[in-house]
Amino acid sequence: MKTLKRACTAAGLFTLAAGLALPLAGRAQERDPDDLIQRGRYLAQVASCNDCHTPGYFMSGGQVPETLWLTGDNFGWRGPWGTTYGSNLRLYLQNLSEEEWIRDARTLRRRPPMPWFNLNIMEEDDLRALYHYIRSLGEPGEPAPAYVPPDQEPATAYARFPSPPPGE
Repeated sequence: MKTLKRACTAAGLFTLAAGLALPLAGRAQERDPDDLIQRGRYLAQVASCNDCHTPGYFMSGGQVPETLWLTGDNFGWRGPWGTTYGSNLRLYLQNLSEEEWIRDARTLRRRPPMPWFNLNIMEEDDLRALYHYIRSLGEPGEPAPAYVPPDQEPATAYARFPSPPPGE
C-alpha cells in the first residue's frame, strides 16, 4: 500500500510539474519582436532574397540601401518559361496574414528562377521571421513588371537562361 501511495504521489507531482512546465515551454518559444525582425533580415540576406527582389542588389554586390530592399526589380529572368521578375515582396505581403504567408510559402510553386522548393521546406520560425522583417520595411512601393510569356519580347533588360538540355 505504501508503494502504491508513493507511486500515486510521484505521478501526481510529475503531472503537476508537467502542467506547470508547458506554459513555460510556450514562453521560451516566444521571441522578442526585434529579434524576430533581425532574424528575418539575416535570412533575407543569406537566402539571397535580395538578389532578385531588390533592384540592383545582385549587380552591385549588395550595395543597395535597405530602404529599397525587397521592393521588386524590373530586371527580368528569361527562359523557356517566359520572363519573370523578382516581385515586390513588401507589396505581396501587405495584405496577407502571417498564417496565409506560411500556407502560401509551403504550397505554391513559382516560375524559375525562384527556388520555391527551398521556400517550401523552410522552417516555420524562419518563415515567420521573414514575414515580420518584410512587413517592418515600410512603404511597399510599386509592383514589379508582370510575367511575360515565352513568345513575347520583354520591354526591360533581362538575363537569358538557355533551354534545358535535350531529354529533360
